[in-house]
Amino acid sequence: MQVIEQIAAMLKQHMGLDVAAVGSALIERGVRERMNQLAQNDIYGYLHTLQSGLGELQELIELVVVPETWFFRDREAILAVARLAREKIVRSPNAHVRILSLPCSTGEEPYSIAMALLDAGVPAGQFRVDGIDICKRSLSVAQRSIYGRNSFRGKQLEYRDQHFSVHDTTSSALSEEVRRQVSFRHGNMLADDFLANEAPYDFIFCRNVLIYFDRDVQVQAVQVLERLLGQDGCIFVGPAEAGIMLRPHVESIGIPLTFGFRRKSVTMAGAEVVPVLPAFAKPAAPAWMPVPAPTSTPTIRERSKAAAPLPVIRPDVEKISVPAQDDLLVRARACADRGELVEAEALCEQHLRAAGSSADAYYLQALINDARQDASAALQLYRKAIYLQPDHRDALLHLSALLAAQGDVAGAQRLQQRAERAQLTQGSEEQPHV
Repeated sequence: MQVIEQIAAMLKQHMGLDVAAVGSALIERGVRERMNQLAQNDIYGYLHTLQSGLGELQELIELVVVPETWFFRDREAILAVARLAREKIVRSPNAHVRILSLPCSTGEEPYSIAMALLDAGVPAGQFRVDGIDICKRSLSVAQRSIYGRNSFRGKQLEYRDQHFSVHDTTSSALSEEVRRQVSFRHGNMLADDFLANEAPYDFIFCRNVLIYFDRDVQVQAVQVLERLLGQDGCIFVGPAEAGIMLRPHVESIGIPLTFGFRRKSVTMAGAEVVPVLPAFAKPAAPAWMPVPAPTSTPTIRERSKAAAPLPVIRPDVEKISVPAQDDLLVRARACADRGELVEAEALCEQHLRAAGSSADAYYLQALINDARQDASAALQLYRKAIYLQPDHRDALLHLSALLAAQGDVAGAQRLQQRAERAQLTQGSEEQPHV
């Protein structure tokens, strides 16, 4: 066995890293860098150093794990957790929400979760986010909580003005209000005693790490996650990891593009009407966090920004029956859930040609344009949905968010009030969804 193969085997045994997933070149670069730092020219000597104790293995891990993250990277999942946590607190006023971010990398994900919950009106004393990572250097960055421009991506950056202050010309410092909601620690999820004495978590984020494991290690990791999850909790994984989570006793939580899963015995709380919490600490929700995420379909992000022609869908829409028209929306929502937004949009168009008009179809089209950051088109489509169905709560909430992003705070607040009245007047009926 080649030395690099032996080192790769050590990494896999300790942290589950599959060389086939990352490529041997990454490991070779890490080994060369460590040998240079140690002024060691003999790779066999370096192998002996690795085998002598875990100290050097940890140093190598720091080099082969490349942190690549930013604030609100997984916006849909974060907004879904904010909404679900808020509903949990409303139903059980004394509840305490526990959230795990694993791996937490340099802290952007757990801090994003904390910001979202605070702005959704979840009291600071009723939730906690634990961030755990195998890389100690990443944890040092997270605990320092000072971030450069690369951590702030996209156009919806209102949270930066709200929760950060200027540190210097190139970086921003996170507020203490958010910092104290998150705790960090070093840990290895594949260790036998990993979080052995911890209480179960309500929500677990384990996104974009399972793909770096082979099948056996994936099974082991999922078992760890299930052990840590509360009975009615949810696990959120990355888009490429959804298939790993689908097991006989596990199902999707049904919120598109969150890639969230739960045990099948659990009933999501989104279908019931939840009383409105007292006024938020901040009067206007930022654009990235409108209010609790919609009951049916939250804002979605397009999987690919590349434009593509709409597919031709048959049969002749003039002859589609009402049940078949409804099925088009079901299929459209399923496409959106998979990130197939071009197909979802085409199905919405087919439904509209057959049905004439549809608030839910316009709403889904608005979400698609919202995901593409086409605010103008999204605004028009949300307004169409509300015109056809004035109490369409989800459309009201999303339109409110867009108005707030454009600086129309008064208009946003009026729509929020309408959404709250719609929620109350609909009683215990399930919100319409596509």
